[in-house]
Amino acid sequence: MAKKLAAIRKYRPEIKRERTRQMPQVVEGIAMRTGLNKGEILLVIYELQDAILDAHRSGQAVKVEGLGTFTPTIRMDGKLDIVFRPEPDMLRQLNDPTKFHAKILNKPNIGKSADDLAAQWNAEHPDDPVEE
Repeated sequence: MAKKLAAIRKYRPEIKRERTRQMPQVVEGIAMRTGLNKGEILLVIYELQDAILDAHRSGQAVKVEGLGTFTPTIRMDGKLDIVFRPEPDMLRQLNDPTKFHAKILNKPNIGKSADDLAAQWNAEHPDDPVEE
């Protein structure tokens, strides 16, 4: 008997991820759009990192307009972590279907429930149905 989670993992919609864009490519893109040199951009990025860490060490969240809010949090094991909540406008822009060009795997399954995905699994794997 298959687990429902196996069916969800196999059939859920997901973005086909490409290689991670690394810092040199990000810096070069910003430099081309702004006219700033790469050293200036790197300095600002590292200063922003230091400002966020400084605020978090004092228990403060940091809101960066146009980007989002970085909030310090603590895990059950006592390790500190950072939660990032993007600005609503950033999410709206990401969700603009005319501007999203990455491939979506299992796109026909958008909007389906976990039970729908389990039924799809059962139809394709009659010898290994999802356990209820």
